[in-house]
Amino acid sequence: MEALLRRWRVLAPRGCRPRHGATGRAKQLVLLSRLFQPLNLQTGSEAGWDGRAGEPTCRSQRLMLQAGLIQPSGPGCYHYLPPTVRAMEKLVKVVDEEMQAVGGQKLNMPSLSSAELWRASGRWDQMGPELFRLADRHGKDYCLGPTHEEAVTELVAAQSNLSYRQLPLRLYQVTRKFRDEPKPRFGLLRGREFYMKDMYTFDASEEAARQTYDLVCDAYRSLFDRLGLPFVKVKAATGSIGGTVSHEFQLPADIGEDRLVLCPHGHFAANVETLNGEQTSCPTCGENLTWTKGIEVGHTFYLGTKYSSVFNAAFYSPENKPQLAEMGCYGLGMTRILAASIEVLSTEDSIRWPSLIAPYQLCLIPPKRGSREEEEGATLLEQVYNDLAEVLPHLAGDSVLDDRTQMTIGKRLKDANKLGYPYVVVAGKRVREDPPVFEVWDQNAGEVLFLTKEGVIELLSKVRVP
Repeated sequence: MEALLRRWRVLAPRGCRPRHGATGRAKQLVLLSRLFQPLNLQTGSEAGWDGRAGEPTCRSQRLMLQAGLIQPSGPGCYHYLPPTVRAMEKLVKVVDEEMQAVGGQKLNMPSLSSAELWRASGRWDQMGPELFRLADRHGKDYCLGPTHEEAVTELVAAQSNLSYRQLPLRLYQVTRKFRDEPKPRFGLLRGREFYMKDMYTFDASEEAARQTYDLVCDAYRSLFDRLGLPFVKVKAATGSIGGTVSHEFQLPADIGEDRLVLCPHGHFAANVETLNGEQTSCPTCGENLTWTKGIEVGHTFYLGTKYSSVFNAAFYSPENKPQLAEMGCYGLGMTRILAASIEVLSTEDSIRWPSLIAPYQLCLIPPKRGSREEEEGATLLEQVYNDLAEVLPHLAGDSVLDDRTQMTIGKRLKDANKLGYPYVVVAGKRVREDPPVFEVWDQNAGEVLFLTKEGVIELLSKVRVP
């Protein structure tokens, strides 16, 4: 088997050799020994904990550190290591699909934002110490944007001949944001630097703007349904962003920092910040409200003309008269979705990803070095991978080979369970049977299957990759 592994190692940097007749660029097989993912998976270990004594931690923070997904670089700031970047890129693809399905156009605005814009809206002073502020060599003030209402409104206002025929305009980006949190905690759930999807919409009337609001909220529902995340949409406060209507998309979790009240029949849901006094019953059906905690992963706002009036973001009506655009803004915490998904789906010692955005869909485990099935098992596993590359090329680049063959299958299988690969294919003792049988773990379903090579391919044909 060592010769086989050496061949895979030679091929790995350039991608696996295509089968006869295959066209296009070959997919790369990732070897776990070469993946920059420093593992520290000891059961019950505090390894990877990056806080000071007495500082709170949480499941997702602990698991992501132990699994080599993130590495702290400073308070509230993390290096995202290669598997996390893969998960983020997949999440961005899914978000792109949902945003573009509602007419979203993707752009990219500068992180550095002029203080003049923020002073014009009144938020330079309103934001207080949470705003990262700096001055250039000429003494001009800037901030690192936590959000981009001012910047995008100025951008649209600069289009002096904007017509009602060009509306609705739905612009969004996925970029790094910055917030000077006084006490960053819980890993990626509350940091000083993070990724966010922020959409800004411009409509010709309040009615149209509210239709856009409902449309984007439906897109958020679709996103969280596709990810398999148990979310709840709640009435929310508008805070420093402003506007007259606001909702949060929350993942119920004990570690959540928001307190929510919910009607057991789904008639009412709100963040307690929005309640007047102690409200205990549903205003619709009268049932007692239940209380829970949640992690905010999305936030929507109907802004009206709060910003368009400041920056004169106007369009020409059918009567050729200038009219202020009605705006909305819609945020998704991208890094927070990654961490919150792990928080709510995982066990205490094993990561479970939403299948759609797992860094790798498949882990292949060859036999232990020196075992009876070593050569035969490794050869058969290579055949499985080659067939996979030909029949399901999208999965070929989404596979990891655990080439640490000095370790037992059991130890590597335990690590694979902790790392949360949705599927694990093991070449164990039963590969010596006729026909050879592979042990296949469907991690999210909690099932172990024993399948021939053809059965493995059939099972994996159902896997979806963004």
